Amino acid sequence: MTSLTRLLGSVLFACALPLAAAHGAGFPDHPIRFIVPWNAGGSNDIAARELQQLLSADGITLIVENQPGATGAIGLAKVAASPADGYILGMGTSSTLAQIAQNLTPLRNEQFIHIARVSTDPLILLVPANGPAKTLDEFLALMKKNPGKTSIGTPGTNNLNHIFAEMTARSAGVAYVNVPYTGGSRVITDLAGKQIDAAVLKPSESKAQIDAKFVRPIGVFANERLALYPDVPTFKEKGYDVFPYGPLVQMAYVVAPAGLPAPERKRLIDAFHKAIQSQKFKDFAAQNGFLVDDLTGDALDKEVRDVQTTLNSVATKVFKH
Repeated sequence: MTSLTRLLGSVLFACALPLAAAHGAGFPDHPIRFIVPWNAGGSNDIAARELQQLLSADGITLIVENQPGATGAIGLAKVAASPADGYILGMGTSSTLAQIAQNLTPLRNEQFIHIARVSTDPLILLVPANGPAKTLDEFLALMKKNPGKTSIGTPGTNNLNHIFAEMTARSAGVAYVNVPYTGGSRVITDLAGKQIDAAVLKPSESKAQIDAKFVRPIGVFANERLALYPDVPTFKEKGYDVFPYGPLVQMAYVVAPAGLPAPERKRLIDAFHKAIQSQKFKDFAAQNGFLVDDLTGDALDKEVRDVQTTLNSVATKVFKH
């Protein structure tokens, strides 16, 4: 029996070796679906399509799919429910973390494994270029004259954009009308057409309309001015505290379903790291007004947990349900 046991053990071990070696070998051998839970033309979509080109040079075919709705929760729910084989990824954002903080979605961070941070984005307040307000002070003065009537558009609701729209109204000391959309591209279109009075957006989804002089940035939700728009003041320097409950960061990052095997995760981390740290992507980031850093894997896991903790605190103080 002992000899037979040894023989069977040797056979099983020999069979396991090629399987272990094959696990992750050749990955990926067919296209990867990358679900962006926002409309086409928005900042996350633009970044995803730039990464699509860069990853192709590394032998990875990325198919970008836009599945907007519920402030990113619909698309990410499909990622969470997908097989953990590395062939379906998604773009997580702080907006969905805000939804989680308020229990507005059944999603939880434990349903995902994190690959790489794509961007961190300052947010700005914009108005129509030929509207009545040319500066932040003028806009807040108009809000005070029309309490409860000024509309501010945001991509999604109950997220960081919504938080800063609320902080804008608090700076004026009045109520306002929040107008949520399914993506930044629709917000900027309606702002340029004067369908709304203002918007809270990223520079990357506003730059084309700013350059064309359809909209005007009047305030930055950050502690320092942006290199892209050095003439636009921060709320802080104007004396308005838009971070009363602690710092907040708007970020986008690549996720896969929880349970992704280590070899596939490493391959994806290496590939996205190479693309994000490339000079081409850094130049792209600078041109579009967002920031990139070197945050992947376990370090990104911790960052997501930390941002979630802050949002859990802030959401209860800002939003009323």
